[in-house]
Amino acid sequence: MSMPSSRWLAVGKEPSASFRLTLTILSFLLPIGVWALVSYVPWIWHPLIRVSSPGDVAWFKSGLLVEREVFAEENAKAVKAGGHAAEGSPANPVFLPAPHEVARAFYSAFQTKPVLRGDLWLHESLWLSIKTIVLGFTVSSLFGVPLGILCGAYPPITRLTEPVIDFVRYMPAPAFGALAVAVLGIYDAPKVAIIVIGTFFQQVLVIANTVRRHDPALIEAAQTLGANRRQLLLRVILPSCLVDLYNDQRILLGWAWTYLIVAEVVGVSSGITFFINQQAKYRNFENVYAAIIMIGIIGLMTDQGLAFIGRRLFPWQLHPPSKITAFFKWLFPAKVIEA
Repeated sequence: MSMPSSRWLAVGKEPSASFRLTLTILSFLLPIGVWALVSYVPWIWHPLIRVSSPGDVAWFKSGLLVEREVFAEENAKAVKAGGHAAEGSPANPVFLPAPHEVARAFYSAFQTKPVLRGDLWLHESLWLSIKTIVLGFTVSSLFGVPLGILCGAYPPITRLTEPVIDFVRYMPAPAFGALAVAVLGIYDAPKVAIIVIGTFFQQVLVIANTVRRHDPALIEAAQTLGANRRQLLLRVILPSCLVDLYNDQRILLGWAWTYLIVAEVVGVSSGITFFINQQAKYRNFENVYAAIIMIGIIGLMTDQGLAFIGRRLFPWQLHPPSKITAFFKWLFPAKVIEA
């Protein structure tokens, strides 16, 4: 009789829908649980002491965070001098706020007024960052997707373009920051350029590799039916890898977010990066964590939204054998072959 664990650890076998949901919830609860343990259990990691009563230590005040050794030394001095020792409780460093503080910051961060005149509120910073991502990735895709498809379909174009693309992709996008500012100015244009540089070259190579994985049997069948090169590309190669190309774009969009932090410090700092840096400067670390988590939430919601749209755009991917056959017949009707 097989062990129960063998049913959900079977190689290549999807677990049940309810178990998938449980695993998804656990994937978020486990790191939050570790964070809560570190924050709330004193003996796990509380390297500082939060002073509740300063006693007779002159420079202590309520709420001050001091190292354990310093707290003990100052209390020893106060007691030796005949005074009262300070009182305090174990605490985390100020740069690691507890989960409830970060949760509260999801509201309070939007209410935090900009310190300097001309700075943006959190919602304005988020919107500026989203616009930078969308514009940069759109420009990258307008050029990268067609070139990647051509590289994957036609080996001569691959030999002509991929060597230099493969060379440039190893150059870190932030290295072009100073040049982008010199050419495009100090405002939003160089930030968009960093997103484009960071995703375009990778995009071409990833998409080209996906297009190359098309089934040669489909090409041979279409050629037997009299398809020309244009029909092979538009009605055979692209439909056969359309779902994979869509999923590639979802992954590459995530790469664009990773370049956002670097892009927004080019020229005039702006967007969510500027908000994070400002809040860290003023030691509002709960706002820092909240803003970082907001980026993750926006990215996850965008990815899941695109996945939902993909399931509606490509319903045949749910049942590949029969649906793909029907889809191919629809894309390649007999009257087109005869023409």
